[in-house]
Parts: sequence; C-alpha cells; structure tokens
Amino acid sequence: MKIAVIGTGYVGLVTAVGLAEFGHNVIGTDKMADKIEKISRGEIPIYEPGLEVLLKSSLKKGNLAFSADVNETIQASDIIFVCVGTPQGDDGSADMSQIEEVSRFIAENLNGYKVVVEKSTVPVKTSSWIKRTISLYKKSDMDFDVASNPEFLREGSAVSDFLNPDRIIIGVETERARDILVKIYERAKDRLLITNIDTAELIKHASNSFLAMKISYINLMANLCEKTDANIEQVAKGMGLDPRIGSLFLKAGLGFGGSCFPKDLKALIKIGEDLGVNMNLLKETDRINAERARIFLEKIKKALWILKDKRIAVLGLAFKPDTDDIREGPSIRLITDLLDEGAVLRLYDPEAQNNMKELFPEDKARITYCRTPYEAAAGVNALLICTEWREFFELDLKKIKGLMANPIIVDGRNIYNPDDVRKIGFEYYSVGRK
Repeated sequence: MKIAVIGTGYVGLVTAVGLAEFGHNVIGTDKMADKIEKISRGEIPIYEPGLEVLLKSSLKKGNLAFSADVNETIQASDIIFVCVGTPQGDDGSADMSQIEEVSRFIAENLNGYKVVVEKSTVPVKTSSWIKRTISLYKKSDMDFDVASNPEFLREGSAVSDFLNPDRIIIGVETERARDILVKIYERAKDRLLITNIDTAELIKHASNSFLAMKISYINLMANLCEKTDANIEQVAKGMGLDPRIGSLFLKAGLGFGGSCFPKDLKALIKIGEDLGVNMNLLKETDRINAERARIFLEKIKKALWILKDKRIAVLGLAFKPDTDDIREGPSIRLITDLLDEGAVLRLYDPEAQNNMKELFPEDKARITYCRTPYEAAAGVNALLICTEWREFFELDLKKIKGLMANPIIVDGRNIYNPDDVRKIGFEYYSVGRK
C-alpha cells in the first residue's frame, strides 16, 4: 500500500511523518511548491518538539517523500489522507472549500480503487458530500471508499500523540475500507474503535467541545472563588480526585485558545443549530471563555489603576506552552485591550514572537519584542504571565524584582505560589486565589 497525505500543515505534516514512522511508504503533497521544497530538505514550518528529528530520519530511510504535484501523488497512491484546512466562517461554520477541491482532484485522478480518509476536522455528514463530489466528477468507473479517521493531536505533544495514541477512531462503510485502515494502524490495534462514518466525524467535535466546557467550568468556579475565601486550585484538586471527573483540563486561567477548541466549539454549535438542536450549553462555554481576557484586564487595572503610558511586560504569547501557535490565543485579546488603554508593552515568548509580530509589528513607542524575560522586565510597572512555559517557573524572581520599576506580577496561569512570591516583595495577583 502506498499512502498519500494531502496537505502539509500542522495535521498533515505530523500525519505523514507518523505514518512513515509506522513503516509505511508515504508521499506528502501540497500545492505550495516552496513549502514542499523546504520540507523535503528536512525544514519544518512549525515548532513542534520531536517532529524535525523524525522527519529527517524518515527522509533518510527513504519511505517518506514530498511532492508539489497533487495529481501525480493521488494517482500513485492506494490510500489518501485528506489533511487540508477547514477554517471557521463568520457564522461559526467550517469552510469546506478545500475539502471540495481535494475531492475533485481525487475524482479526476481516480485510476484504481482508493480509500479516501478524512483526517481534517469536518462537520458530521461531510463524507456524504465527498462521496457525491467524487462520484460526480470522476472520469472512470473505478471504485472507491470514503472513511473518517479524526486526529487528536495536541500541539506541543503531537508526535507522541500520533505514535502512542490513547484511541484511534475509524469510521467506515465497508469491510474492505475497514480492513485496510486496521492494517495501517496494526501496531495500535488494541486502541481502535470502529464506528460508522457519522459517529467518527462527530466524536472529534464532541471531544474538543467537552474539554472546552471543562475549562470554562473551572474558570466559572474561579470567579466564585474570587468572591469568597475559596482557593480554586484546591477546589480543582478536590474535584479531580473523583474518577468520574478527573484532574485534566481543570486548570483555571486565561481560558482556551488555539486552532481546535474555539473553532470546533463554534462549529458544533452551528451543526446543532442547523439540525434544530438547542446548543445553549456550548454557547455559554464560549461566552465564559471570551470574557476571560476582560476579567484579566480588570485585575491589571486593580493593580495599576490607570494603564495609559504604563510599561507592562507580557511573558507568553503562544496559546499554550511548547508551540509557536498564537491562533485564538488569549494574549492576542489581552494585547489588543492593553494597547487600546494606552499601555506600552514589552513582549517575550521563546517560540511565538515571529508569529505575533505579524499581528503586532514592533513599534518603538508602543511595542518592544525582547530576547529574554529579564529584558522584558526591565523598568516595567507590572509583569503579566500569559503562557505557562517551563522557563517561567524557573525565573530568578529576585533578579526580576530588581529590574522592575514596580514589583507587581499579575499571573494568568497560577504558576507561582502566592506566599513565596509575596515573601520576595512582590504584589501578586492570580486567578481564583487570594
């Protein structure tokens, strides 16, 4: 079997490298020739721990290659993983134009039986549209199957997630397609769940929306804690000890961001509404998350009163640690609000600065990008923690205090112990804790 992976973005690149690591022969393809050229040299366009090492290893072994000729790649393959983007529209729905385009490419190059596997996150019933599109545009009587195999990759640990998955969902219509996909994932067959296609398509949106709901729930509890003497971290620990709840995704803070949770939550709301289902529970999840930046801004105002002309350091621009992804990141909303208030910002992130510069170019009067957290702290009136990078846990806080104009920390991720920080001499504000 020869496997094609169409799309070399985050999901596609990890999928291509992961399948090659499983021992399969894989060709990744994309219309962007310059991108393909760089990847073929072992250069990755994203920051993802461990990915570049595996990419170079598979390229060297010879069972992974990349091509800018989409048509030729389709013709040469038996199984086609579709990993193109499904960006969010203004109404929350997924833009399916790239999926439709790939379906037409496949139809025009159908030269034998192929299994077309949805890997992109798509609304339930998408497989029906793919099947119809290929049937309408195919130029031969060749047979094909459509299957669903949603991805569950966490940015920052995507390589490990692919190679050591907690579950692999396969949605199929025929035994032939099922047997092929089971063979592809032979090394993880004990973690396979085989369903019909609609079920597989829905599982991805349902999973991410539920995790988003847990985050918004604990942030709602943090709001209650701040009105009382309760401590949100102890509340979360007490909740998490119940095995029916579990401790994961019960971390209060600035809320969720990234390319998955916000998009998938809004997409599921739209899917449900289109089908006549009341989705108010998920709407509240989205609303609670959206107001986290405002609540954090109020904490900053509580510490500094007037923000105009105040010098503020922001540590952490990525939406989570171990990635350079800023999409839907809380830091974007926060920086926008701080600039609107007239603050002067000093920004630092170990990986995401170049991406943030595209949204907020360096401006000597308003925005400075710094090389280290210590450089960012120089002369500021307050220091904000927005991403829980490991290096922030290990900062020399006494040194930081000596660099700042005013020793004030507003911690949006609760990475420090309040008593320890206050003993050093900081005025310290966190989330859901006194």
